[in-house]
Amino acid sequence: MRKILLAGNWKMYKGIKETEIFIKELKEEIDEEIFEKSDIAICPPFTSLYIASNLLKDSKIFLGAQNVFYEKEGAYTGEISPKMLKEIGVKYVIVGHSERREIGKEDDEMIAKKVKAVIDEDMIPILCVGEKLEEREKGIEKEIVEKQIISGLKFLTQRDEFVIAYEPVWAIGTGKTATPEIAGEMQGFIREKIGEIFGKDKAEKTRILYGGSIKPENIEELIKHPEIDGGLIGGASLKKESFLSIIKNSIRSLK
Repeated sequence: MRKILLAGNWKMYKGIKETEIFIKELKEEIDEEIFEKSDIAICPPFTSLYIASNLLKDSKIFLGAQNVFYEKEGAYTGEISPKMLKEIGVKYVIVGHSERREIGKEDDEMIAKKVKAVIDEDMIPILCVGEKLEEREKGIEKEIVEKQIISGLKFLTQRDEFVIAYEPVWAIGTGKTATPEIAGEMQGFIREKIGEIFGKDKAEKTRILYGGSIKPENIEELIKHPEIDGGLIGGASLKKESFLSIIKNSIRSLK
């Protein structure tokens, strides 16, 4: 059985002091039982990664980054290399989030290189894929996601560990959530594609998360679906109470 992963993506929120308060309070209230059934990760902005790393050293909560560049070093003003992330204890790296694709104009080729760069530093990429509303309305959502999967994983081998996050763009920050049936159908399709590329055994072991307006109220039904292996959580991960509720409700759904 795949162990679920719940990763909080803080986006461009929380400075150093806010990060310190959040992590200290979360560590005090999180139960040991939670780590037996789930992996928990927090993905702060770059300026808060170092303090978060120090605070998480004595815990079982993993550190994640929201983005990365694909070169180890060089004349790339403003970029952060995978080597730098590895040095401060980052475990997971979000790659190809829809906001990076749309606002940052990152194309499939750049995303594929980032995924490979994360793997090369022995970290785990969380590759984000998902369709826009107009693409779903045209009935080409699977075509779009298949293209993103094939391109994003093209430099990897069967041995490499990665996570996929299915985030329908129309459900990110909109308050709209894909039903467990809609999300599960697409995630089953993604697993099928992973199987075609790397084999059925790899597909069965790969964690596929859902992301898109996850809240304490809807996480149980999502996690109950056999194809949904956790969540990439945006706004609801910014408040300790709601993030902790999501974690606890997820565990309850597994019982």
